Amino acid sequence: MSNTSVLAPVAGRAVPLSDVPDPVFSAGMVGYGAAVDPPREVIDAVAPVAGKVLKLMPHAYVIMTPDNVGVLVHLGLDTVALDGEGFTTHVSQGDDVAAGQKVITYDVPAIEAKGLNPIVPVVVMDQRDAEAITPAEAVLEGAVIAHGDGLFIAAT
Repeated sequence: MSNTSVLAPVAGRAVPLSDVPDPVFSAGMVGYGAAVDPPREVIDAVAPVAGKVLKLMPHAYVIMTPDNVGVLVHLGLDTVALDGEGFTTHVSQGDDVAAGQKVITYDVPAIEAKGLNPIVPVVVMDQRDAEAITPAEAVLEGAVIAHGDGLFIAAT
């Protein structure tokens, strides 16, 4: 067993995953983790862990750590329908990234203008045990955090 520290990919108010208004995320169907409600401005989303960009879409990305822990960052809810509008990628699928490295620029006001929720769920892919996730104090308190701050620790 090892622990993987997962950083906040964006600044904003940290929230428990159970508070995300989408059952795919709130019920842990994709995996468990936490979320960040971002500021209403154009922001940079960074890698929450170091590793390889396993999957890169304009609205979401998965980073695979050297320990084979896949961390999904999903920028907003139902944003796949935007076909990349409001997102600018800065890395390519297959690239190695450092924790905190800029991955995507996220136009939060453009997402809200489309009537979509800009919240950013961050989950460990295929993690079926909610008890394996230890949220940071900021998540439990609903505190405002900076990108790169600790979001949760995953026991893997």
